[in-house]
Amino acid sequence: MRDRETDGKAAALDRRASVALGRGLSTKLLVLTMLFVLIAEVLIFIPSIANFRLRWLEERLSTAAAVATVLVDEDASSLSRATQDDVLASLGAKAVAVRDEGMSQLLVAAEMPPAIDEHIAIEATSPIAAVRDALSTALWGGDRMLRVFGPVGDSTKEFELIIPDADLRSAMMVYARNVAILSLIISVITAGLVFWAINRMMIRPIRRMTHSMLAFSAAPDDPARVIRPDRRTDEIGIAQHELASMQGELQRTLGEQRHLAELGLAVSKINHDMRNMLAAAQLMSDRLRLIDNATVQSFVPKLVRTLDRAVSYSEGVLAYGRTQEAPPSRRRLRLAQMVDDVGEILGLAPEGDIEFVNAVDPGLEVEADADHLFRVLANLARNAVQAMQTDTESAVVKRLTIGALREGTVSKITIEDTGPGLPKRARENLFAAFRGAARSGGTGLGLAIAHELVRAHAGTLELVETRGGRTIFEICIPDQPIALDEARKSIRRPA
Repeated sequence: MRDRETDGKAAALDRRASVALGRGLSTKLLVLTMLFVLIAEVLIFIPSIANFRLRWLEERLSTAAAVATVLVDEDASSLSRATQDDVLASLGAKAVAVRDEGMSQLLVAAEMPPAIDEHIAIEATSPIAAVRDALSTALWGGDRMLRVFGPVGDSTKEFELIIPDADLRSAMMVYARNVAILSLIISVITAGLVFWAINRMMIRPIRRMTHSMLAFSAAPDDPARVIRPDRRTDEIGIAQHELASMQGELQRTLGEQRHLAELGLAVSKINHDMRNMLAAAQLMSDRLRLIDNATVQSFVPKLVRTLDRAVSYSEGVLAYGRTQEAPPSRRRLRLAQMVDDVGEILGLAPEGDIEFVNAVDPGLEVEADADHLFRVLANLARNAVQAMQTDTESAVVKRLTIGALREGTVSKITIEDTGPGLPKRARENLFAAFRGAARSGGTGLGLAIAHELVRAHAGTLELVETRGGRTIFEICIPDQPIALDEARKSIRRPA
């Protein structure tokens, strides 16, 4: 049933991703490509229509110049009214004139317009003026009268043409329509080609990656859901390889977490019985102390230490298996008194071979959570004692020293022992649970828990030195930051 629900959820997510990528991104890409091509066409169209206007007027002026040349040679005054009207109708003009050596001659003319709206010098028109005049004709023209003048070809004469702009505007509208249709066709073809290329190179791989992520999220423990990268070396290929690596690593991590969860569940189930058995064993060991027998008395301390280690091991595994430590509740603590308490729980006899030294100034105060700091010190001190107990030579100095000092707002606590030092494997996995054990049979949980508790105080736990005869750990715990607003209020508050 769960597999069926998971597959249904994955299918729904796949459909949603297909809609989002297929219709959303693809459609946007197609529309944007067409829009950008149209914008480019518009930027080209405006100068193009201005150039079309000038060429149209140049053609009319050239035709008028050819007619004017003939009329000058043939005597225009001999033409009948009907012939003049036919010439002007073929040109679409109202009058044709020629200027030579400062003298102007009207060759043919119909009814002269009362006023000229615009004078256009073909050769003297700048590109900006041409664009401005073209837009003016296209938007507001149709009933204006234009005077177009300028030389034509190699002639030294200047020809003039009086012409209405209605035909010019109609020709410009036809040209604009044709250019718009052609631009739309070009934009559609260009957008289609760009879309096809980008869809093949980018959108399909991105859709595949999205489907892989959705499928993996639905069933992260299924190896078949890990993406198989393509053989490409660009950015998408790198992203696919990184996604595959990330999914594989996450899959391995989830497997480890599942195993740890199962282990924690198993330990929690047997914890009650284990503690009952250890409690019974401790009671029997206490009764063994009362037996007046030298052989029994020689085994009792070893039995007690073994039971203590078993209890510590069980409590350490359970403590580490908690989902989350409670946040520290920080108070001002007398560190010297806490160190004395730590020394008492170590169970070191005054006449024993391990010396415990409390080198903390009795007036030194530390701002920390009492329970957390006690556990940190107890774990580090217990590790040091266990390391020194491995030395069987009676002449070897075995001393555990806890000292501290304050530097500004930071309290520094040192735990120093004269044990054999940490082995290489323990140094390489110093704060890793189940891997950083310094002795055979250890779990490494003490250092892992201590490190986690110190970090919760925004502090650090570091191994300063380790070698035969000297190992030093240093704890740095900064004071809590002070809220400035609250501090100012407390200062202003009257006593």
